[in-house]
Amino acid sequence: MTEAVSTIRVLVAEDDENARALLVDLLRELGHEVVAEVGTGEQAIASARSARPDVVLLDVHMPGRSGLEAAEAIAHEVDGPAVVLLTGDNTLSLTDRDAVATSAVAFLAKPASPRVIDSTLRLAARRVRDLVTARREATDARRELENRKIIERAKGILMRRTGSSEQEAYRILQRTSQDRGEPMVDIARAVIDSEPSTSGPGRK
Repeated sequence: MTEAVSTIRVLVAEDDENARALLVDLLRELGHEVVAEVGTGEQAIASARSARPDVVLLDVHMPGRSGLEAAEAIAHEVDGPAVVLLTGDNTLSLTDRDAVATSAVAFLAKPASPRVIDSTLRLAARRVRDLVTARREATDARRELENRKIIERAKGILMRRTGSSEQEAYRILQRTSQDRGEPMVDIARAVIDSEPSTSGPGRK
């Protein structure tokens, strides 16, 4: 079960100064940390790069680059933050292309109640954290698979060189790893690197 996110680091991008101030005060009352408060899409992108928030709360309509354009840039340039879009236009909806390009987790209509804002931010932060965890686990799994392939190849080389069984070849790698205090995959790479080259002018 995923641990609940308590304090969320939020970047607030809203061009209406009064609305922004109210939103910032509300977020702080809810126990969250406002790491930046800006009024344009360009400022939102720059602040997302520097502040590394958990959630970027973006008004869709802002001068210069819109909230959608800023969200798309943040999704491409900044790894980690969840994007929550705000709009006072009840007729506005995200297209499938917008949802994919901006990586928006949620779409909030203004005005939203404190309870809805709080629950949306928590859900957004949790979903992104779960996604980051899933990506890390997938990367670890791929690395483990590659390591196994390297060890299997090194075992084959040792079996051919020493006439040992597969289990004995594995033990050689294991003992060498323990003796040298190095990961077994590094020992396996060294075994593979010590093989005479099978490419180039000398190849038969």
